[in-house]
Amino acid sequence: MNHRRHFLKTTLGGTAGWIVLPNIFSGSLFAADSPNKRIQVAQIGCGRMGLGDMEGVLSEKIARVVAVCDLNTKRSAEAKRRITEHYQKSGESAVEVKVYEDYRELLANPEIDAVVVSTPDHWHGLVATTAALAGKHVYCQKPLTYNIAESIALRTAVRAKKIILQTGSQQRSEGPFPAFRAASEAVVNGRVGKLKTIRIGVGLDKPSGKHPAAMPVPPNLNFDRWLGPAPQQDYMEGRVHPQNSFSDRPGWITTEDFGLGMITNWGAHHIDIAHWAMGQQLGGPITIDSKAEFMKDDVWTVHSTYHVEMLYPNDVQVIMDNKFETGLKFEGDEGWVFCTRGAEKVTASDANAPVNGILPLRASDPKLLSPLGSDAKRWPASANHYRNWLESIIANKDPIAPVDQAARSLQACAAAWIGMKLGRKLTWDATKEAFTGDDEANALRSRTPRHAEYDIQALLKSAGI
Repeated sequence: MNHRRHFLKTTLGGTAGWIVLPNIFSGSLFAADSPNKRIQVAQIGCGRMGLGDMEGVLSEKIARVVAVCDLNTKRSAEAKRRITEHYQKSGESAVEVKVYEDYRELLANPEIDAVVVSTPDHWHGLVATTAALAGKHVYCQKPLTYNIAESIALRTAVRAKKIILQTGSQQRSEGPFPAFRAASEAVVNGRVGKLKTIRIGVGLDKPSGKHPAAMPVPPNLNFDRWLGPAPQQDYMEGRVHPQNSFSDRPGWITTEDFGLGMITNWGAHHIDIAHWAMGQQLGGPITIDSKAEFMKDDVWTVHSTYHVEMLYPNDVQVIMDNKFETGLKFEGDEGWVFCTRGAEKVTASDANAPVNGILPLRASDPKLLSPLGSDAKRWPASANHYRNWLESIIANKDPIAPVDQAARSLQACAAAWIGMKLGRKLTWDATKEAFTGDDEANALRSRTPRHAEYDIQALLKSAGI
């Protein structure tokens, strides 16, 4: 990687050039250069989100996607096909794409500089930590990890190895959802007065209506490996991903052994923006009071209805409820500002998603959203989330959604989930990243992996960290 980074920095004329990176990279800087002078990227996880992430990186001229990895051979073959087609359309006759089943073999390839981790949530921590220890830069889908302990382990590895990690919290970037930056900048610049309450809707999952039933494992899927650190169990397509679709929503999102449900799924997106607006990027809640109903006798197992109240420093109350419109409403003593993605539904069953014609950025008074002055507090520029990651690798600086802040967003969401499971009010110490005086709650910050090979703490120990 060092020789490529030196080439890129030299081409840009040294450190001073980083100020104008967006303009420099908007052209075809590498059009005439050999592909191996680009950042060599591998895609790990080639499902619905993985293919989308991969195509986001493919569109960036400073990167070259050279390898894919998936435990489902249908998905890795589709990823390879799309990469090949992309570069052939650019005029290349021979396109080499390496295909792996084991991500560890991929990470052993010294020609790969960076990886995109788009696996199910229960694999985020282990894959991304292993990648960091291997010296690879990482783009990791949100939520950063499955649980709190993994977020700490991954952050430790990233900082120890000094690699660049971008979290897939794309609401921090200017496109395609600019309302979140605009709303949170209005809040930090005092447009709503003293911030009192943030109301957050993250959508609603409903039971599938299908009873659990074991199924034969498809020959194209390494299901035992797919389970990874999760508990041993029978294969059910409804708990993994569709076998005949690359775009349908996978069932692992609604199966608690693999993902904790909407509280971390979309909660990681919206809590991240709430932390930005509150100035709590490296903080967290003080108390958490959560209630939820969990799916029973169903293929799916995550929470459905929910109500969460979290008290943050400066007496800011964060309230999450399945009845709220999907998005964030910042309420202050001088008005409110609301932001959302627009008419996009979180799930097919999300009755509270905005409808067509409803503006994604709204306020109690339009004046609250008038242009900010030249001396206003502004978030760092990031026109495109993938480009921001790649440019940050070259510049050797933190991207717009760095690991430290992503860890705190996950921790707040996971703490809310722990409150849901225990059904009682909890006290959180953001400095210690632990619950105060509650062994039962602290035990839920992690889980015992199915096999020793999936132990993330042992992985750090073996690396001397």
